[in-house]
Amino acid sequence: MAAKHRGYFSSLGEAIASYAVDVVYGRRRGVGAALLGAFLTVLSWIFEVLVRLRLWLYRNRVFRDTPLGCKVVVVGNLTVGGTGKTPIVLKMAKVLASRGRRVAILSRGYKGASDSMMKRFWRWLTQASRPDPLVVSDGRSVLVGPDEAGDEPYMLAQNLCGDGVVVIVDRDRVEGGRFALRRFGVDTILLDDGLQYLPLRGQINLLLVDSRDPFGNGSLLPRGVLREPVANLSRASYVFLTKSVGAPDPDLVELIRRHNPKAEIIACAHGAKELVEVDGPLRLPMSALAGKRIAAFSGIATPERFEELLTGQGAVLASNRRFLDHHSFNDEDLDEVLDQAMQAKAEMIVTTEKDAVRLQSRFRPPIPLMYVRLEVEILGAEDGFNAAVERICLGPSSSVR
Repeated sequence: MAAKHRGYFSSLGEAIASYAVDVVYGRRRGVGAALLGAFLTVLSWIFEVLVRLRLWLYRNRVFRDTPLGCKVVVVGNLTVGGTGKTPIVLKMAKVLASRGRRVAILSRGYKGASDSMMKRFWRWLTQASRPDPLVVSDGRSVLVGPDEAGDEPYMLAQNLCGDGVVVIVDRDRVEGGRFALRRFGVDTILLDDGLQYLPLRGQINLLLVDSRDPFGNGSLLPRGVLREPVANLSRASYVFLTKSVGAPDPDLVELIRRHNPKAEIIACAHGAKELVEVDGPLRLPMSALAGKRIAAFSGIATPERFEELLTGQGAVLASNRRFLDHHSFNDEDLDEVLDQAMQAKAEMIVTTEKDAVRLQSRFRPPIPLMYVRLEVEILGAEDGFNAAVERICLGPSSSVR
């Protein structure tokens, strides 16, 4: 009975969270959505005051950041989710490693193993030593699974295995960086999703902006998707316009230039390269989707983009299931996906690479289960991207805030 109640409240909580997300993204209309939107607007005003105050305290050295004695490259965005950050981190790590840099990626993880407040309090009370950060990859092999590491660090570790890039997870990324220097002798740290992590001093800020939906509705959390005001584009050393399909939108470029006249603007596309079988050897070109009845499911911030990608390749969405971003799939979820696929007579089940790493190994549907592998492509001349890489490789530069 207790398990049944837990399941009920878990489903209720997810339904409420899903409704709130729909309100933020403008997918809901009506009186209820308007009232919730008004309440969230008030909260976003409070959040903005706190964000501005925190940044002011660091800029004016009331709160001190920590230098690590190596190059720290911050990769982040002003919004939550959906900018295609992981492929950028992956590309940058590969290029830097190929040029002889000893690279570590620092991440806080997400829904992986965490050092809880109670554990930290108990250590303080007992004067116990702090545990080492979690090493997801030592640059040669992947050492832990996605449940412990979190989906994105695990995905990075899998793709960079053999490139010599270390992947470390720790909520305290200052300690994580010190550990990377001490244990692995790295000279370059990529701070994954680190724009808002102010305790660690970075020298270069790579700020990602979704070219198709740059700043949502323009509101800060929780009414919108902004973590910081748009004016904080001024913090960027380079601006990557992700998911581009051509020349940058002149209005977006003008907005960026209004707040940051100096940063290099680099347009890049997140191209779908191939279909890869989950836990299997099968690899297919994207053209294999043409005319196929597909059962799609995803747990990402902007599922519409994933679905558009599939239909753009000629797939027929016979069934489709959306989950919340970073959703942890359980047996009931996967059974539901499979049931919908079978009822719709789907020929293939397709998900995202980020979701694929969270699937339980016991999920073995009777039809192919594939994920879409994305790859970043710099549009136009690669001078801006190469300049960013060279600036990192050349050694120290002034810190940014």
